[in-house]
Amino acid sequence: MKLYGLKNCDTCRKALKSLTSVEFLDVRADGVPSQIIDQALSQFGAALVNTRSTTWRQLDEETRKTDPKELLAAHPTLMKRPLIEDEGTLYLGWGKDVQEALGTS
Repeated sequence: MKLYGLKNCDTCRKALKSLTSVEFLDVRADGVPSQIIDQALSQFGAALVNTRSTTWRQLDEETRKTDPKELLAAHPTLMKRPLIEDEGTLYLGWGKDVQEALGTS
């Protein structure tokens, strides 16, 4: 299981604390593989881009219109977190639905 997030993100820390045998990958330092971004975009669409983040608020209107894949490549902290990959299945966020699906609730 891999968790893509930020080490200073409270939600990511909660997820890491609840999950066992998980590999943490910091999106700022390690990035997210292109195939994972492609899969996540096809599964979650626009929900993958966190439009409530500080990074989003700092972008100009023209940049916000950029293709989500290019936007996430240029600004990995825009990705909603955590993004969890477990045996080919992706989960986004750390809501009750994700916790139940991963058996941690």
